[in-house]
Amino acid sequence: MAGNSRSATPGASLSRRLMRSLATLAALTAAAGVSACNTGSVFDLQPAVDVGTTSTVQPGVGMQALVPSNPYMTAAYPRFDRPLSSPGQLPQEEVDCRKELKKLRVSYTDLAPINDGGQCGIAHPVKVTAIGNVEMKPAATLTCAMAASFASWTRNELSAAARWRYFSGVRSIRQGSSYSCRKIRGEGVLSEHGKGNALDVMAIELNNGKVVDVRKPGLFAFRERGLLNTVRADGCSYFTTVLGPGYNYDHRDHFHFDIKNRKSGYRACR
Repeated sequence: MAGNSRSATPGASLSRRLMRSLATLAALTAAAGVSACNTGSVFDLQPAVDVGTTSTVQPGVGMQALVPSNPYMTAAYPRFDRPLSSPGQLPQEEVDCRKELKKLRVSYTDLAPINDGGQCGIAHPVKVTAIGNVEMKPAATLTCAMAASFASWTRNELSAAARWRYFSGVRSIRQGSSYSCRKIRGEGVLSEHGKGNALDVMAIELNNGKVVDVRKPGLFAFRERGLLNTVRADGCSYFTTVLGPGYNYDHRDHFHFDIKNRKSGYRACR
């Protein structure tokens, strides 16, 4: 019996050491996950704003149920853009803005003025198909000012963050809504989408084939979490509103960027 006890002691000791090592590794992994979650968090940077859901986008209704992320699909029929037949005389600020788009290597088309009645519409819209080598899927209809802000963010922040985290460039940005005539549900206030000043990003496709979904990543998705936290935080320098997963349920699957002009001057980044 004594011999058996002595021969079992090294194995039991090894087993205990192994269990302690596994417990230590689990604790370090959990700590890293918490750190990654908190790094780059912008939840408390600026005063709150509730962009909310919109009254015309109702999941499961008509054609919208088939293409819920397509801003051109209304409750019953698709919307089509009309190219600008004659450039006419643009205001100087619009001329200057288009010069900026060209410097940023934005591929765009000038569209005819959009007027959906009431407050909705864009006086001098542009339809963005690409920013340099980064394709916009689908093409986004925006004001020139919003297109310039988004292009600057894409080139200076998103592309740089992707190269740092994944050693890869960005192939495309999958957007869920650009111009769309609608109001904030429950408030009666026109959404910035209804002015062409907003864009929702659903996913980012990299040149290496990786698709980074904007939805809140899992506990061990360290690179995805780091990339999303970085580009969201950096977005606050380019937009007046940045909202995404973690803010509320309505923004669980996308980043909302807009250039809303607030009299108070604050930026809502959450």
